[in-house]
Amino acid sequence: MDLTLFKANPKTQYHAAEYERLDARIRETEDLANDEPAMRELAEAELEGLHEQQTALLKSMREIIADAEDAEAFPNEVVLEVRAGVGGDEAALFAADLAAMYRAYAERQGWSMRTLSESVNDVGGYKEATFEIRGRDVYRRLRYETGVHRVQRVPATEKSGRIHTSTASVAILPIRKQVAIDINPADIEIEFSRSGGAGGQNVNKVETAVRLIHKPTGIDVRCTSERKQESNREKAMQILRAKLYELQEEKERQKYASERRDQIGTGDRSEKIRTYNVLQDRVTDHRIKESWHHIEGIFAGDLDPILDRLAMGDVAEHAGTDPDEQ
Repeated sequence: MDLTLFKANPKTQYHAAEYERLDARIRETEDLANDEPAMRELAEAELEGLHEQQTALLKSMREIIADAEDAEAFPNEVVLEVRAGVGGDEAALFAADLAAMYRAYAERQGWSMRTLSESVNDVGGYKEATFEIRGRDVYRRLRYETGVHRVQRVPATEKSGRIHTSTASVAILPIRKQVAIDINPADIEIEFSRSGGAGGQNVNKVETAVRLIHKPTGIDVRCTSERKQESNREKAMQILRAKLYELQEEKERQKYASERRDQIGTGDRSEKIRTYNVLQDRVTDHRIKESWHHIEGIFAGDLDPILDRLAMGDVAEHAGTDPDEQ
């Protein structure tokens, strides 16, 4: 039995050592049975018990490794980005509505959600905003939310009652602890500024806000949530690594796009995934061609029916009619 993997993991090192100890005990007992025929029956009974202990240890080690791999694949921490798309002020307001929807859902799930950075327009909508969400199964539940969301409604400022169509993009970035992304410090441009918003005198007088620009890719990351500059810098670097990993994953997805028939969409933030039709009280997910009603409840965080359906797995070839694509 090759125990290299188990010896390398701190959580299974003790189990691996115990497995090796049992191995030595088994060899001794087998030698005893061969050298002392009178002891054979007793030795065989002991061997049976030793092998059972090894089997239990091996099962436990494999479960620990599997749990660790699952935690890495579906981490309990994500970065949520919302960004206004087409539609001017209405798009920014829709982006804010989406952020509020995810915040309400996070509260229902018992997750924590806090703002890392935000850019608000004159009407109180989000040009763009970044949030950190932590909680059990957060990435497992939200992983299919990346993409373009579309709303069809009459804006509060529309006097003629004309329906507007606006968009906002959502990105869900998993924060994986073991991702090895090498970043050359020379490739990063760092800017410091004062944080805006609530937070007392400290945020107004001290340049705690951090902006990182990754020059090779143009990725721009801001973090203003922490009271210390170094903490914001560390958080921004964490987000940058997640974005670079996402970029790397997207390249792989495109490379093998023709082989991804069992997956939902491409995971690309430019792909239109869902329409919220307020007048018809209908939310349609275009990837699985299914609709749900009670849009007010959905905006209030009742996302489980949609997320449960998306989590069912192989739905890419689901047959159905998409009301918004007719």
